Amino acid sequence: MVSASEIRVGQIIKLKGALWKVIEAEVKARTAQFSSHTYIKLQNLKTFHTMELRVSPEEKFEDVEVEQIEMDYLYTDGKNFYFMHPETYEQFEIPSSMIGEFKDFLKEGMKVKIEVYEGNPIGVVIPESVELKVVSTGSGIRGDSDATWKSATLENGMEILVPQFIKEGDIVKVSPRTKEYIERVSK
Repeated sequence: MVSASEIRVGQIIKLKGALWKVIEAEVKARTAQFSSHTYIKLQNLKTFHTMELRVSPEEKFEDVEVEQIEMDYLYTDGKNFYFMHPETYEQFEIPSSMIGEFKDFLKEGMKVKIEVYEGNPIGVVIPESVELKVVSTGSGIRGDSDATWKSATLENGMEILVPQFIKEGDIVKVSPRTKEYIERVSK
């Protein structure tokens, strides 16, 4: 059990028989007129609905131990994505709703951390950055200045803005959350 004041973003709790992921958590201190409370925003891991709670900081919730397993991405059939456990070779089917916009960044053989509870996948850990190859981009201008950006097409078909010094064949780090260039990966 964990008290409401100890709940952190990303934590999984069990509430009313369902698993919920904490999206926001904030403890509001006591004022002269109001008692202290904890604001929690949760997302149901099965239905993806969100719920907001305002509870006492001492209220207890059931903390759930989730195992993170790094699995290999295999393929998609359009509706589901398939991952393989590297040790048992067991395949896991994950619905596209659980993957979300990260689907654009998945490459065959890519290692992805999957959250597993009681043998069932319940979530995907989206990495801070993904490395992708630049397949086409224009030539740089005036001494490859960092001040201007140019368009580049990546191996997944995505088009992003990159600095002038980036060339075709370079590997770049891209943020899956913002879909923006982070840095060039040194060879």
